[in-house]
Amino acid sequence: MLYKTLSAAVYGIDANIIQVEVDCSGIKCDQDHFHTVGLPDAAVRESRDRVRAALKNCGYDIPPTHITINLAPADIKKEGSGFDLPMALGIVGAYGGLTKKEMPDCLFVGELSLDGGVRGVRGALPIAIEARGKKIARMVVPEANAKEAAMVSGVDVYPVRSLLDVIHFVNSGNGIVPIKADGDSLLRESQQFFVDFKDVRGQQTAKRAIEIACAGGHNILMIGPPGSGKTMLAKRMPTILPPFTFEEALETTKIHSVAGVLDQGVGLVGTRPYRSPHHTISDAGLIGGGAIPRPGEVSLAHNGLLFLDELPEFPRNVLEVLRQPLEDGTVSIARASMSLTFPARFMLAAAMNPCPCGFHNDRTRDCQCTTPMIQRYVSKISGPLMDRIDIHIDVPAVNYKEMRSTHEPENSATIRERVIRARQKQLARFAASVLREKLYCNAQMHSRHIRTFCELSADCERLLERAMTQQGLSARAHDRILKVARTVADLENSTNLEPKHIAEAIQYRSLDRTYWA
Repeated sequence: MLYKTLSAAVYGIDANIIQVEVDCSGIKCDQDHFHTVGLPDAAVRESRDRVRAALKNCGYDIPPTHITINLAPADIKKEGSGFDLPMALGIVGAYGGLTKKEMPDCLFVGELSLDGGVRGVRGALPIAIEARGKKIARMVVPEANAKEAAMVSGVDVYPVRSLLDVIHFVNSGNGIVPIKADGDSLLRESQQFFVDFKDVRGQQTAKRAIEIACAGGHNILMIGPPGSGKTMLAKRMPTILPPFTFEEALETTKIHSVAGVLDQGVGLVGTRPYRSPHHTISDAGLIGGGAIPRPGEVSLAHNGLLFLDELPEFPRNVLEVLRQPLEDGTVSIARASMSLTFPARFMLAAAMNPCPCGFHNDRTRDCQCTTPMIQRYVSKISGPLMDRIDIHIDVPAVNYKEMRSTHEPENSATIRERVIRARQKQLARFAASVLREKLYCNAQMHSRHIRTFCELSADCERLLERAMTQQGLSARAHDRILKVARTVADLENSTNLEPKHIAEAIQYRSLDRTYWA
C-alpha cells in the first residue's frame, strides 16, 4: 500500500517542500528490505533503524517486508534527521494504521528517538516560511521547535512530544492546539543587556568614535595597549545599536536556526548578534563551508556585530576572505554539487595592539620592539582590508584619575537614543530618494548615493583634497571619509556637510599614516 506525507528539506537558509512516499509490499521476507531513495545523505539513510525501533517501542511491530521510501523531488539533496517523523507516519499509514488516507494540508518534521520521542531539528523557521508560501495550513513539529516555527503567521503550528501524539493527532485530533507567538512582544522583552557604557571610565574619544560607527553602521578598528579597554568597549557596542525590526529578527533567526545555534527556549533572535570568534578559527569557520555548506561566523553576525580581537593574530588567508562580505553583504560558497549564497551584512569591530609587545607610543611603558618588528606585525593586515574599515581609533591606556573619577559616565540608553535618531534620519533620506535601492544606514551607500547625499562646499572640497594628498589615501578611503562625515552630520541633525564634519571623519583615518605609511 502507498501512503504520502509532506516534509521539507533545508537548502542553504531556505527550504524546499518534500513529498515522502512510502510503499509497503505486505509480502514477508526472510530479512529486512528498507530502502530510501531520492538523494538521501547518511543521516537520512540511517533513519531506517531509528524509525523501526521507535515504531516497535510505540507498539507498532512492523514485520520484515519490502519498504521503499521515495523523497520527491528526487533531484534535491536531502540531509538531516527531520524526515524520521514523516517516514514513520507513512509506514503506519501504509499498513492501515491511520484513518486519513492523505493529509495534503499538513507538513511533518522531526527526529525520532528509539523510544518514540520527537527531538528538535534545525531549520524549523525557514520550513515554516516555505510552508506558508506553498499554502500549507498546518505544521506538526517537535515541541523544542514550536516557538520558532510559530513566529511565521498564516501557519498553524502543532507541538508534539512523541510519535504516538502525532498518530493520535492524525486519527482523532487528540487535543493538541496550535501554539501562538507574538514576535513584537518577544522583541520588546529581549531588549535587556547585562553590560552598559556607564561601566567604562574615560576613553571619551573612543566612545565618540563607537557612537558614530553604530549610528552609521561603519566598521571600526581600535588600536591600543593591553588593558586599555578595547574588548570592554566592543562588548558594549550592541547595547547602543538600534533595536531589531521584526523582519530583521526573522532573517537573522533563519540563519541561526539552519546553523543549529538558536536558543530553542526563545524561538527568536531578539537582540542584534554579537559574535567574537577566536583567532585560531579557519577560513571555512569564519566564512562558512563544508561538503554541504553551512553558515560561518560572518553570516551568524548578520544584522549584528562581528568582533575580531587581536586582529593580526588571525591567519592572513582568514582575514582576506572578509573582503567580499564587507563589500557586498553576502557570502557565495561554491561546491561541485551546489552553490549557495548566505547573507552577511554585519558591522565589523576589530581590536589590535600597536606592536608585538603592545606598548608602542605608550606614555607609561617602554616598547621593546624594533621598527622592523612593528612593521612586520602591522603588515599582517593588508591594505585592501584596512581600506574597508571606515574608522581607525587610538585607544590609549586609562590613567589613574580617570579610573577613580566620581563623575558618572554616560549610559548606553542615552547614547542609543542619539544613534536611533541618526538612523531614522538616514532611513527617511533613503526612502525619499529617487535611488530606489534598499539601504539601512550610511555605511551601505555606494558611489552614486555618495554623490547624491554627500554634496561638498568649496571649503569641504579643499579640506578633503589636502587630506587625500598629504596622507596618500585611496579612492575607497575617500568614499569612507564621506560616509563617516555624513553620519557625523546626522548625529548633529545637520542637513549639509560642513568642514568640521569632514575634519572629524579625516581624523578617524589618521592611523593610515601612523602605522601603514
